[in-house]
Amino acid sequence: MRPTPDGREPSSGVAGWQNRPMSRPQPSGPATSTRMPAAVRLFLGYALAILAVIGLSLRFVVDQAVSAPVSGVGVVVMALLAYTIFTTTLVVQRKVAGRGLALGLASLTIPGVPLAWFTFSGSPLGLILAALTAVLAVALLRGLTGPSVRAWLSEQ
Repeated sequence: MRPTPDGREPSSGVAGWQNRPMSRPQPSGPATSTRMPAAVRLFLGYALAILAVIGLSLRFVVDQAVSAPVSGVGVVVMALLAYTIFTTTLVVQRKVAGRGLALGLASLTIPGVPLAWFTFSGSPLGLILAALTAVLAVALLRGLTGPSVRAWLSEQ
């Protein structure tokens, strides 16, 4: 006798070993994923702002390279550039490792608070910039440690 379309033998009612349905893993990817959390969007904006500032400061770094091939400022700027690009790439690819690196990059906002305060200490601009930097630091660090970001960054 021929098996029925669902793989069962007509007489026994039990599927043969070769006709058992396979268990399929749930697909993971852009089609089944949730939307990007707001904290990740904020982080990507922050990372793009860092890249813009580095791009604007490269003229100064190149001018220093004329007199000395290796300078402290050049090494720091290039390390920050590489770290930012690598971290942003991992976050966009939704890798789990990107979360820790993103927290490291977001922690750079903490020294920015006293830097903004003391740079413009004689004017109210210092207070405003320090407050904005503190709000950005809290939003980034609290957002990146949240469960929605942990669930969204799920690729190995």
